[in-house]
Amino acid sequence: MKQSILALAITGLMTSAASADVIKVGVIGTMSGPYSLFGKNFKMGIDAWVAEHGNKVGNHTVEFIYKDEESPNPAKSKALAQELLVKDKVQYLAGAYFTPNAMAIAPLLEESKTPLIVMNAATSAIVEKSPYIVRTSFTMWQNTVPAAKVAFKNGAKKVAIAVSDYGPGIDAEAAFKKTFEGEGGTVVEAVRIPLATTDFSPLMQRIKDSGADMIFTFLPAGPPTLGFVKAYIDNGLKAGGVKLMSTGDVVTEPDLPNIGDAGIGILSTYHYAVSHDSKENAAFLAQLKKGGASTDEVTMTSVAAYDGARLIYKMIEATDGKRDPAKAVDAVKDMKWVSPRGPVSIDPTTRHIRQNVYLRSVEKVDGKLINKESQTFADQPDWALSKQ
Repeated sequence: MKQSILALAITGLMTSAASADVIKVGVIGTMSGPYSLFGKNFKMGIDAWVAEHGNKVGNHTVEFIYKDEESPNPAKSKALAQELLVKDKVQYLAGAYFTPNAMAIAPLLEESKTPLIVMNAATSAIVEKSPYIVRTSFTMWQNTVPAAKVAFKNGAKKVAIAVSDYGPGIDAEAAFKKTFEGEGGTVVEAVRIPLATTDFSPLMQRIKDSGADMIFTFLPAGPPTLGFVKAYIDNGLKAGGVKLMSTGDVVTEPDLPNIGDAGIGILSTYHYAVSHDSKENAAFLAQLKKGGASTDEVTMTSVAAYDGARLIYKMIEATDGKRDPAKAVDAVKDMKWVSPRGPVSIDPTTRHIRQNVYLRSVEKVDGKLINKESQTFADQPDWALSKQ
């Protein structure tokens, strides 16, 4: 019944979309709760784009409407998407911090003829759930394959993998294991950690007992990552010579002051650092500050949202405001531009962003902890979906 109501509502919208002068975009993000910083960054990035380019595309005014998903809660996210589609009459959906939430929204897209621009959720399979999904963030395979190559090149022989037990963590485990073992290394332990975990000391003891010389880890950026890194330090693994390699989610810039100097030297591979040295990033950060944001709060979700807004504007331009999701998505396939993170493009086959992935280490520069980039893996695809 709900689906038929949705279809009926959208049929009505399609008859009036061509003459509408306001194009509404529903953004579902973590606007409150323990992950609220990342939802705030969605809005910061979108606001920066609108401040630079205005709120109109041709004759159409663009309006962003925000809904709070708070945490991994697929049922709530699906309900929010339905509310945005039926009540708020949005023409585009965007955001989605967590994979389960993005997966729950996906079945609504084809029936409602609505593109979804994923601005964080990082499981590769998301884009396969609907032809109307485009991703401007990253995937675990994309960031993890370079991590495994660096780990082996830097002398790691026996690695323990510790990841959160849900889609992105499982992807990260698979990507690291396949790549590291392909290089000639050995995985001596693989642990999947429940998302609600707060005490990581037993895990650290298990890793000590495994004889690993390096840990590779992924946890979703937010409260768990700080607890994991502190446990790694406090339980003596860092002092004992066990190196830590992670994706950048584990050492986001807002967490570095809390990790402290003990985090210096932690390696990560990621697609964006606040310290990225480019004129585009300098301009982006300046715009965020102009809008009232603190650069100490900037995370990867701000740049994904900024670039996501670029795609939405292009889609509106290509369709002249009409509800035509196939034409909208086709308009951004193979699109190329220079983002604050570096040169990027939309892969026309996977509808996922191709981008540089950087090797970084936590360093102290001018009294401030940063993720300092030292190596570039250029034009990385999602290795789970693409062979190029």
